[in-house]
Amino acid sequence: MFEGTYTALVTPFRNGQVDVKAFEALIERQVAAGIEGIIPVGTTGESPTLNMQEHVRVIELAVQFAKKRTKVVAGTGSNSTAEAIELSTGACQAKADGLLLVAPYYNKPTPEGMFQHFRAIAQAVDLPIMLYSVPGRCGVEITVETIGRLAKECPMICAIKEAGGKAERVDAIRKVVPSTFEVTSGDDGLTVEFMKRGAVGVVSVASNLIPAEVKSLVDAAKKKDWAKAEELHGKYAAVFRDLFIESNPGPVKAAMAEKGWLADELRLPLVPMMEENRKKLFATLKHAGLT
Repeated sequence: MFEGTYTALVTPFRNGQVDVKAFEALIERQVAAGIEGIIPVGTTGESPTLNMQEHVRVIELAVQFAKKRTKVVAGTGSNSTAEAIELSTGACQAKADGLLLVAPYYNKPTPEGMFQHFRAIAQAVDLPIMLYSVPGRCGVEITVETIGRLAKECPMICAIKEAGGKAERVDAIRKVVPSTFEVTSGDDGLTVEFMKRGAVGVVSVASNLIPAEVKSLVDAAKKKDWAKAEELHGKYAAVFRDLFIESNPGPVKAAMAEKGWLADELRLPLVPMMEENRKKLFATLKHAGLT
């Protein structure tokens, strides 16, 4: 279900509103590059600053513009189980292909609370679910034991986006889940290392900017052509790094704005990049042949 390259889409804004035209063009570029799937309104899509109506509307637009040419996996996670169920139900009604559910953030549930949260959502919907563990943002990790319990008791939970920065977590997770359960990298810079350990692909931020290049890297890794995968990783490693020189999605939006694809606009409390970091990012992009 989740094998390959999935792009965690930015949400373009213009004058405070979702820029529908830029969003459609972004999806067309993803389709043209052969990306396996797109993920609207995840972290990169600034989901915390979209209201409920906007959140569901962006999912609906993604499905409408994708036209079944690429999978649409809707970001519907929340630190409120009831809100996550409401968003997930909306994504089902919008005909999304799957759901991405981030770990509850800020309120820091226990492993049992985490288990109950995800199980309640899985029981309320009928779509494949990818968990999303990103302790650097959430303040809490989905434990390996909890992942194993969820994979066993909730058939719809069939994958995880692992963004804890530790490749060894791939090994630990694969020991407690069925062979059909998929692990994906949540960090562009770790994709090759993760796939060497059995991950099936990446949920990428960089592919907003360079979808074909990220897909080439993942496709090489899928074929176990590690020489080519490592070569591509080496070429773009600094890009992967500097797209996080400030809080995501500020840097990737700045790079896309430089190409004229969207306005360099974020919603508060996020703001455009500091000039010093902007210069560093653009120098990195130039060195990689991307400007």
